[in-house]
Amino acid sequence: MAQPWNPPPSADHRARRDRLRGLLTDTADVLVVSDLINVRYLTGFTGSNAAVLVGTDPAADRISTDGRYLTQVAEQSGDLEAVIARNCLGELVEHAGKDGAVRIGFEEHIVTVAAHRDLDGDLVGTSGLVERLREVKDAGEVDLLRRACAVADEALAAIIERGLLSPGRTEREVARALEWEMYERGADAVSFETIVAAGANSAIPHHRPTSAALAAGDFVKIDFGAAVAGYHSDMTRTYVLGHAADWQREIYDLVAAAQAAGRAALSPGADLRGVDAAARSVIADAGYGDKYVHGLGHGIGLQIHEAPGIGSAAAGTLPCGAAVTVEPGVYLPGRGGVRIEDSLVVTEGGPDLLTTTDKTFTVI
Repeated sequence: MAQPWNPPPSADHRARRDRLRGLLTDTADVLVVSDLINVRYLTGFTGSNAAVLVGTDPAADRISTDGRYLTQVAEQSGDLEAVIARNCLGELVEHAGKDGAVRIGFEEHIVTVAAHRDLDGDLVGTSGLVERLREVKDAGEVDLLRRACAVADEALAAIIERGLLSPGRTEREVARALEWEMYERGADAVSFETIVAAGANSAIPHHRPTSAALAAGDFVKIDFGAAVAGYHSDMTRTYVLGHAADWQREIYDLVAAAQAAGRAALSPGADLRGVDAAARSVIADAGYGDKYVHGLGHGIGLQIHEAPGIGSAAAGTLPCGAAVTVEPGVYLPGRGGVRIEDSLVVTEGGPDLLTTTDKTFTVI
């Protein structure tokens, strides 16, 4: 059972808004943030209707939500003036105009055409400013990610110890048992619908669990994660039930070698395509390049998939402090497949491994 956990100190949301201010100087006088994940990152507020105004002058900062959240906004975002309104975006844009803001920024990748049509003022479209900040995790975020990964590690160990990963049980039964163990260990939610894929189904990268029964000799691929205080873990392990064939050992060892190469390539400033190529070349050189059909990984945090993406078409470099997955796979239709995935944080001293479940080829 998981050990008692004491949450880290509250995030310094003011510091995050100050970092955003540094990106506004050449863009806008104020930015109205309406993406709810970004609102949470900047303020701590978790309600279903909100927007936040961040200005080059901190005195402009305020949050808007509706009357359902009067108590919640005071508890979660008490350092900000709260503007109570149903149309949070429109209210804050109007407020900024009355305050004399010359350029009012909005998240053009979030705001719909219809919503934009109803806004008045000198509007400036921006894209990805808060998401850029979210790529680099602070110490509190890493603590939450580490805890989310520990919950997942412990839950997987629990179902194996209880004999729940065994022939005769269905994919769906294993998935639900794993999810229950995560909740028992402190997960607020599962990161995404748990993937349990047995036998030929393991060759489907994002298979959804069915009533198919696990059988001796099957690959069983398990891709899952836990969310703790909004932060997501992501891990994949692949096992064999009962007895293993030579081809299964061969494919597993190949993916394990590619995964190790991908992990080793994680370093601050590394080219994203180069990191992907480090793992992909291992699989391609072995003649299975066409059986590896997705990118190497993605960022994790308040969303299960966020920047940076690591793939053959990615652009940019890895920032120090990014939390990412490394998850190569080989999929043989009609036979089976292997994916091995870890969550890690990019640091100057080498990647910090957050998911600790053993990756040795294992027959259960």
